[in-house]
Amino acid sequence: MWRDATLVAGRDLRVEARSRVTAHQVVPFALLVLVLFAFALDPDRGILERATPGLYWMTVLFSALAALARSAALEEADGVRDAVRLSALEPAGVFAGKALAVAVELVALEVVLGAAVVVLYGAEPAGIGLLAATAAAATVAVASAGTLYAALVSGLRARETLLPLLLLPVLAPVLIGATRAFESALADDPVAGWPWCGLLAAFAFVYSVAGALAYGTLLEGT
Repeated sequence: MWRDATLVAGRDLRVEARSRVTAHQVVPFALLVLVLFAFALDPDRGILERATPGLYWMTVLFSALAALARSAALEEADGVRDAVRLSALEPAGVFAGKALAVAVELVALEVVLGAAVVVLYGAEPAGIGLLAATAAAATVAVASAGTLYAALVSGLRARETLLPLLLLPVLAPVLIGATRAFESALADDPVAGWPWCGLLAAFAFVYSVAGALAYGTLLEGT
């Protein structure tokens, strides 16, 4: 399974490196959203600083939708999905590979957005260990759930609008947990943030297992 996951992830990342969709579209979109938040909220009243964790993760989720749509589109072009069905690749490996490729793209995006909130919002990083662990768990949860739901709506005419409608409610607990953990880290109170990080790790595990088990059925049914 892991060999298949490596092959699929390498293919998706190579396609992304050649097309540069993430670098030329997703990252500028995410930065623009952060800038608009900065204009909308008055930094002089401290609102922007207090809302930084929530705004950061809202931007990550919105940008993840674009990355997931792009990942799903790779399977629908030029009969790729039919080729995957006929291949000897394990469905769980295909799921893991696609989720891994999305996670790598999200990590790169999160690093850029982290630097942006420091510059634009004046955030002062603290609790680096908690920040890193929270970002890792949340990224796995978003990538796993997103890959599963992208496969669920694949082939439907309204998939561009259905994916956010189905996925965002599922990821609401991830948004809440990541925001609370980041709030504790930025407040230099990591003790209060680790339980939220543990909750995120549980969601990441559940979404990953569910995706690995269900992806084969979705692959055959779409």
